[in-house]
Amino acid sequence: MEEDLESDVPCASIAVDSLIRVATAGVIWGLCSGPHDATKQGLTGRHHASFVVKSMGKYGVQCGLLGGVFSFTRCGVQRLRGKSDWVNGCIAGAIAGAAVAVRTRSWKEVISVAAMLSTVGAAADLSRTI
Repeated sequence: MEEDLESDVPCASIAVDSLIRVATAGVIWGLCSGPHDATKQGLTGRHHASFVVKSMGKYGVQCGLLGGVFSFTRCGVQRLRGKSDWVNGCIAGAIAGAAVAVRTRSWKEVISVAAMLSTVGAAADLSRTI
């Protein structure tokens, strides 16, 4: 049933849905971790609130980018290859990891994050087929 739904829905719609869901999770994570980090830095009052809002935005954008790029790439690779297997998640994880880590401007970081997310994406797709 899920395979039919993915073949009927455009990849852009799947990516937007994933982006919104994962960005929301990132905003919630920023809302939970921001006050702790602000208190550790000794911020109070308006600076504390500003730090929390900035961390919510930062985590929301990073998580949304990761989710959107991963789901769009996975959908595109799946349609291009015509197969639904672990390779799609592996390729999508590598591209999404590189897209997120490129801000560091360190090839070592880009490659390590791409490899890590490639492994996680492949494991997630492999576990779906079992």
